[in-house]
Amino acid sequence: MTGSVRMEGQKGDNPLGQQAESLAEKMQEVRGEISKAIVGQGEVVDGVLIALLAGGHVLLEGAPGLGKTMLVRTLAQAVALKYSRIQFTPDLMPADVIGTAVVQENGEGRKSLGFQPGPIFTNLLLADEINRATPKTQSALLEAMQEKQVTVAHTSHQLEEPFFVMATQNPLEMEGTYPLPEAQLDRFLFKLRVPFPGREDLHDILDRTTQGVATAVLPVVNGPQIMEMRRVVRTVPVAPHVQEYVVKLVLATHPEGRENLLASKYIRYGSSPRGAQTLILGGKVRALLDSRFNVSTEDIRALLLPALRHRIILNFEAQADGRTTDDLLDEIAGKINKN
Repeated sequence: MTGSVRMEGQKGDNPLGQQAESLAEKMQEVRGEISKAIVGQGEVVDGVLIALLAGGHVLLEGAPGLGKTMLVRTLAQAVALKYSRIQFTPDLMPADVIGTAVVQENGEGRKSLGFQPGPIFTNLLLADEINRATPKTQSALLEAMQEKQVTVAHTSHQLEEPFFVMATQNPLEMEGTYPLPEAQLDRFLFKLRVPFPGREDLHDILDRTTQGVATAVLPVVNGPQIMEMRRVVRTVPVAPHVQEYVVKLVLATHPEGRENLLASKYIRYGSSPRGAQTLILGGKVRALLDSRFNVSTEDIRALLLPALRHRIILNFEAQADGRTTDDLLDEIAGKINKN
């Protein structure tokens, strides 16, 4: 990879190399446990693990029956995190997500206003079929996803770290779905598309699910270890030319730039600064998972679609010409110099 220096063979005298190797080995074990329940979907699993170590949230999009919910449940088992699931429906209210203030009575008969926590008070939250709830309820997650707290009756309640939201959504063309607000989409580190399995994977799924007994998923890491891994991620250096590459990519999604002819023709709104932060943090994790302690431009390019596809809004001309966010990002990346 461009600009990459491996830490192999330096474990004895290089603590940074040791950290990279240890993290890569642990995540490989987590992958192995997830593979006991999830067939294929290697890119999706890697994207979820990168987001977990980068401290971000993930939006999984795919048709029903592709294993999105099972992936989240399996991850919770492999990383030994407290797990909670919310099934989003049109009648779900914000209080059903974050909790509410209730009247409580003590042993002496005195009444006071107390807080009844909702299912959001967990480590790994599955927001299942999030786009089947109304925008009002979807927005109940905004404060928690950004600030790791919820506010009820003018009182803020901190969430336990690590706090990781994995939301699933059906394609917007399906019946009974609502588009997610842009502010909420921007709070997801990645938007990962779950593809339909290929022929061999489909055979494997049928073999596993229609005969025999499912293999138990064993815990590999826990919450404190994940928080330590996140600390290590922040220490990975990024070369100036790699950071400049990230800046160029993000600015190229904005139609205001004089030279951004592609963006000015097809894009209404470009990526927020969170897109650049995502590429840098995701690149750091990807490097560590490859037992490297520095980020390459290939790391950035590999994460471009999941990091930015939900952060740009196309205009009418793009829809009329049949353009998608993915093919526009690929074309924009092809025009950006990596050096």
